[in-house]
Amino acid sequence: MHSRLLKDIDFSRHQRWIDRATGSPTQFFIFARDGSVLWGGEHPQAQALGQAISTTANFTAGLHCHDLDDKSTSLYLSIDTKQQELPGWAAVVVTLFDQDDTPIHIDHLAEALEDLASGVADELRHRTDLEMMTEELGARYEELHLVYSVDQHARSKEGSNQDIFQSLLHSTSEHLNVDVVAYVRPSKDVCQYATSLSQEIHNLDLVLVEMRGDLYRFVQACGNSIVLNANDDPRRSYIFTDMPYKVIACPVQVDGRTDSMVILLNHQHKPDFTNSDRKLAEVLANQLSSLSNTYLLLQSMREFNEQMARALIEAVEAKDPYTRGHSERVHHLSMEIGRALELPDDELDDLFWGSLLHDVGKIGIPDAVLCKPGRLTKDEYTFIMVHPERSYEILRHIKHFDKAVLGARHHQEMFDGKGYPHGLKGEHIPLHGRIIAVADTYDSITSSRAYRAGRSHEIAMSEIQRVAGAQLDPKIVDVFKQIVSREPEWLQRFKIRRDPA
Repeated sequence: MHSRLLKDIDFSRHQRWIDRATGSPTQFFIFARDGSVLWGGEHPQAQALGQAISTTANFTAGLHCHDLDDKSTSLYLSIDTKQQELPGWAAVVVTLFDQDDTPIHIDHLAEALEDLASGVADELRHRTDLEMMTEELGARYEELHLVYSVDQHARSKEGSNQDIFQSLLHSTSEHLNVDVVAYVRPSKDVCQYATSLSQEIHNLDLVLVEMRGDLYRFVQACGNSIVLNANDDPRRSYIFTDMPYKVIACPVQVDGRTDSMVILLNHQHKPDFTNSDRKLAEVLANQLSSLSNTYLLLQSMREFNEQMARALIEAVEAKDPYTRGHSERVHHLSMEIGRALELPDDELDDLFWGSLLHDVGKIGIPDAVLCKPGRLTKDEYTFIMVHPERSYEILRHIKHFDKAVLGARHHQEMFDGKGYPHGLKGEHIPLHGRIIAVADTYDSITSSRAYRAGRSHEIAMSEIQRVAGAQLDPKIVDVFKQIVSREPEWLQRFKIRRDPA
């Protein structure tokens, strides 16, 4: 980097300065370490002088001399920026003078030369610091961009966690210009990857197997990131054997242990991975660790909610064996309608819980009413009418169900306003309530009860069509008709009777 920056310096102003300092035009030269001329190349002796000094000069502090011929000699010294790599890369500043000059004039030239070399060194040091700062800012920008990308993917509610991870890996592979970015979690048999290939990887499957094998075990054991660039790296004898790829592997920590890892992989023709690349990979690994922990927590909460919901449904169905499976079927049909309506993921989640728990309020209905085989009296039917509101009373204490509870609360409203519990009409009825009402009506007709056998699909669809616009939302009825016209698999799975054609 220093040689390149040295070439970029404008030495014309240094030429003007030394001319003023010496009181007359003075030839000076700048040479790179290999003897190539960076300034003063028009002088006939420049090339020979550079070659001679590069092969004989000792790049140490202090002034040195070199005889050019019988009439002239040169003064030279290294450009010392006081940095670690110096003076090994230092250029040479040369001033010519005649041997007839007085010693005082020679001393004057030597002082001017030292000042000139110091000025060039200062400029080079400033340029080096500026470039290093630019590179550091670039690296920090890359890190911030990567963190922002992870955050944007984490905030995305579209798709499953696996889809979000896949999208994140694909974005990372393109952003970092890496051939392969992989996320490996062998304990769960997970190996997700994305590619932005500079050229074909014919044995990619084998490479992925190796990632899940010795490479993962090595990273898990050491607990640190590893970088493999050179083909003769001793570690290649036991990890990534006979695979000519450059690799960065970073552990993903969960609860203080290596649960998975992130791998960046490039072909050998691409530049070596740098410390900056390793830091970016570690940033990605840390972000994925946080993301993974969040997903695990959300998954645990969802599993708890499902278990609680199953327990409530089991309690309801234990009271009335004839309704066993009703909640599951209504839930399935409601989700089919919701997906057909292309509801966003957050609304589908609310519909998921609202339809599954729509009848939980029946827990509070006396068995004598709930399981009565004959027609209900007016007072007994009043007990039944209470169950949507009881569902709300039971579920409203769970914050996660604050929107889902609307479907359960209003699934017995009628489109003409004659339903219960609040007599809502038309689109004033929450959408989820209208969806669940269609699913609930269909399953109620096709399911067997204590007082009658389940009726056929054709009868159910005829009845649903008859009450569309009065009891049920006609738009949702139309959507449901489109769904069943495709003869979905659940018609057989739910053992729904069919009338002969």
